[in-house]
Amino acid sequence: MSGKIYITRRETFSAAHRLFKPGLSDEENFKLFGKCSNPNWHGHNYTLEVVIEGEKDNSTGFVIDISILKKIIKENIISKVDHKNLNTETDFMKGLNPTSENIVVSIWNVLASKIPQGKLHSVKLYETENNYFEYRGE
Repeated sequence: MSGKIYITRRETFSAAHRLFKPGLSDEENFKLFGKCSNPNWHGHNYTLEVVIEGEKDNSTGFVIDISILKKIIKENIISKVDHKNLNTETDFMKGLNPTSENIVVSIWNVLASKIPQGKLHSVKLYETENNYFEYRGE
């Protein structure tokens, strides 16, 4: 059997953030970002999906060892974002407005160097039941 197989690992985390543009008033930020611009922070229970693609290794039967993938995600992402403030406590978000678009690209950038070359297919971030964001690299 040959062809691409897609493996998805799902993890959850909770994080606070504040969306805002420096230089705008609280009122202007609220108009632009809604409740996510609360100066006292705002949080979400996020679901992260990391999708790996590749061909099955005939000697192991794996595209990637799922326990290794889980460890990579937990050590490099979940431990850095879970119950943290994305504006102030997450190194890979420093200097970025923590929109879900910026979060998903930042997570991709961290994982791309940790997962074997060419196997990272996409990163999805569910902010709410109805809103998710997906990035597939460049």
